[in-house]
Amino acid sequence: MHVTYWLEHAWLDAFVEPGVALTVSTGGSATGADGRITAVRKDVPAPPPGAVVLRGLTLPGLANAHSHAFHRALRSTVQVGSGTFWTWREVMYRVASRLTPQTYFDLARAVYAEMALAGISAVGEFHYLHHAPGGTPYSDPNAMGEALIAAAAEAGIRITLLDTAYLASGFGTPPNRPQQRFSDGTADAWAERASLLKDRDHARIGAAVHSVRAVPAGQLATVAAWARAREAPLHVHLSEQTAENDACLAAHGCTPTRLLADHGVLGPRTTGIHNTHLTNEDIALIGGTSTGTCMCPTTERDLADGIGPASRLQRAGSPLSLGSDSHAVIDLLEEARAMELNERLSSRTRGHWTAAALLRAASVDGHAALGWPDAGTIEPGALADLTTIALDSVRTAGPLPRLGAETAVFAASACDVRHTIVAGRHIVKDGAHTLIPDIPRALAEAIAAVYG
Repeated sequence: MHVTYWLEHAWLDAFVEPGVALTVSTGGSATGADGRITAVRKDVPAPPPGAVVLRGLTLPGLANAHSHAFHRALRSTVQVGSGTFWTWREVMYRVASRLTPQTYFDLARAVYAEMALAGISAVGEFHYLHHAPGGTPYSDPNAMGEALIAAAAEAGIRITLLDTAYLASGFGTPPNRPQQRFSDGTADAWAERASLLKDRDHARIGAAVHSVRAVPAGQLATVAAWARAREAPLHVHLSEQTAENDACLAAHGCTPTRLLADHGVLGPRTTGIHNTHLTNEDIALIGGTSTGTCMCPTTERDLADGIGPASRLQRAGSPLSLGSDSHAVIDLLEEARAMELNERLSSRTRGHWTAAALLRAASVDGHAALGWPDAGTIEPGALADLTTIALDSVRTAGPLPRLGAETAVFAASACDVRHTIVAGRHIVKDGAHTLIPDIPRALAEAIAAVYG
């Protein structure tokens, strides 16, 4: 079976093209890999008979390369008073301690639906909330991870579950009580549990090292080898805080980046999250190994982390992707815009990335970082994942359509997303989610259950 979509304007090969018709194959799976683009026709001035019309600017579906779904319950709550990343973390631990597989499913389902409303078709879930409070495994040792995979399916988006090794509180320090839920004890035990997780149509299984402080140096290679054997993506929080750098230098006499390089963690399937406080040597190591960088500007500014050297990393050879991380907001267009504007603030010059380059980070390079190399473009053979941005809202009206990419990145917001299509299936239509009718209520009830 096939469906035809007529795109009033489409972002193709870094250019905005008017009147584009897509033919999409449709399969039986709700969000499966069957839905692919089979043909792209330009210069189609009017919708063909029977075509689904997408007015506005259609982009590839956006990839949210770094998410902690349960952090959505912290929105606004952590804005009371002042503090640091470390005081914020204590509030986060209290929320984590209250979650069960059912409440986590309910919360993640609503969060992923919010992502779909924002044009996100794939999420990378950096998942370390594995066990019951106190560290006791559930009868299904992956109950929490399976809840996330099921939540993504019900919300209609793809997920890469980045199952995370989190084994220590700090260098040479065992997990504290809140962190006992996160720990499998050893990297070998982590690998045994993670190996029970399986890919499916809408889900890929990857790996993560939480950070160099949370995985002892002698066990980093075990996690890296697990990911390498499966050709799976491997992510790691890297130099988000100067305190982590200082502790690593004290424990190992080197930076976190050097420690990861020495234990085989860096490489083209690896993505460093944040990569904020780096030395010149760190940047050369990351770029020289083609290790990716996922910037999360709205979280990095919310937590007062600092501005990472994104442009220097990219020039050194590190592909850039974007994530909403703690979900202070869920808006990949804002993440793209913020990366450029942060760079302007730090350098006092403008124009570090074109709108096309920023959209690439939010789409094709984000999907590649999550193990979906056949997503993020609008071309034959690609997964039929699309998002359409209105060009006639109060934010976007006025500029010529040929400036649609600039309008999307520098003026639009998640509120301007009109359609999200995943595997050829209309998940968001005319700004409304087709599977979950009342997302605000779903979020409110799920978050209330966490705090209740």
